[in-house]
Amino acid sequence: MRGRFSARSRDARVITHVQFATLVTVVAMIAGACTGRNDGADAKSSDAAPVGTAAAGDSAGAARAQSAGGGVAQGRTTWSFDSAAAGQPPAGFSFGRTGSGRPGRWVVRAAPDAPSAPNVLAQEDGDRTDYRFPLAVADSASYGDVSVSVRCKAVSGRVDQACGIVWRYRDENNYYLARSNALEDNVNFYYVEKGRRREVKGWRGTVSTGAWHQLRADMRGDHVEVYFDGAKVIDARDARFPAPGKVGVWTKADSHTLFDELTVSPPGS
Repeated sequence: MRGRFSARSRDARVITHVQFATLVTVVAMIAGACTGRNDGADAKSSDAAPVGTAAAGDSAGAARAQSAGGGVAQGRTTWSFDSAAAGQPPAGFSFGRTGSGRPGRWVVRAAPDAPSAPNVLAQEDGDRTDYRFPLAVADSASYGDVSVSVRCKAVSGRVDQACGIVWRYRDENNYYLARSNALEDNVNFYYVEKGRRREVKGWRGTVSTGAWHQLRADMRGDHVEVYFDGAKVIDARDARFPAPGKVGVWTKADSHTLFDELTVSPPGS
């Protein structure tokens, strides 16, 4: 009995070892198949990613998107403020301030001489703080390669009489800026980085108080062209902000300025 039992025990152990080896092989095959499926899924996900997109905050990726075909948003948009309620801030805009002083007072006003009647956007706060730059930025999609223009009129201001447009706007301390100044008779192109404004290039010429002018900036990659009343006055390059950003309008200090027909489109359209 003991002999037969021992033989059966040895046979059982052999069978158990064979079964275990088989089980290990089966598990390995299943794991390999799962890995292959996952690798295939990853490859499909990579292939399906849209061309020219970048993760949020990825400036390098956004710069590649720029060179691959322009900004995040396409098409033409114009804000004329004509359907907005007079005496109120316009819907669809956010307001900020670079520097110090009061944040600014942005309201829609009726203006009989508006380029697109009846309304305009006005900055009316008269705070004379010199390093004070109120902003009104459109909450719409971001733009990289872009043409942005505005019609504007400097009404008054003892410290300054400025009309500005901003683009590739990240926040109130980081953006590009082109501005005209009726007190200084000039148009300048700046970058604002970490709250500090730096001039890249400027032009001197007549900028009249109480008259409507058109200010426009076209940017492709790092190439900027600024136009004043239809004439190109600045040609410059700056690669500081490659990523797409918002667009909007800007003033300085106590500038009482009216804005109309803020327009954004792909450059050359």
